[in-house]
Amino acid sequence: MNHGKKYRNAAEKIGERRSLPVVLAFEKVKNGAFAKFDESVDVNINLGINATKSDQNVRGSVLLPNGRGKRTRIVVFAKGKYAETAQKAGADFVGAEDLIEKIQAGWTDFDYAIATPDVMGSVGQLAKILGPRRLLPNKKDGTVTFDVAKVVADLKSGLAFFKNDKQGIIHFSIGKVSFSIDKLRENLMALIKSVISAKPPKARGVYLKKMTVSSTMGLGVAVSPDEFVRSV
Repeated sequence: MNHGKKYRNAAEKIGERRSLPVVLAFEKVKNGAFAKFDESVDVNINLGINATKSDQNVRGSVLLPNGRGKRTRIVVFAKGKYAETAQKAGADFVGAEDLIEKIQAGWTDFDYAIATPDVMGSVGQLAKILGPRRLLPNKKDGTVTFDVAKVVADLKSGLAFFKNDKQGIIHFSIGKVSFSIDKLRENLMALIKSVISAKPPKARGVYLKKMTVSSTMGLGVAVSPDEFVRSV
């Protein structure tokens, strides 16, 4: 495959593919970023699980100490006093049937959705639309609740959710290229702690098998998970 000049230059800056200490890895990611926009910094974590077995799937949440560097748009499905509470808490879009109709018409311009339990029967109509986008409110994530003010505040403060894919890999954004290395490391450390806390009891062998960090348009840089395991 023929890559463009910017990609080849980034590859030269990334250099060798052996696992690096996280500080050096972030330096390479930041130096190798070439897009004109502030790229996200992403991490892929290969887990030692059997993703085909439901009792080995990994999911959870993490409060990133430095956020992700972008505005978080939140939808809340609620009525009456709960709708008023959500608006006061800073939710971007609040409603019930009107929001459901808007989404059915094709609108999904938001990052998270919260619903109070009393309206989930109606919100369930959106499962085929929001489910594949991981936007459907879910009890396991804490986004089906009457305590909408707390969840809105947490999401605005940097709360984010993770879940492994069918290959047993967690894909997660930990910030922006413009973040300092210290901020990126703090966010990554918080994520690793949460992922380790979510380890399934039936998972055997090495749990954190492989980890890479990259910018949105850049190449992946391998990081040794051991550096973080020792710190937990």
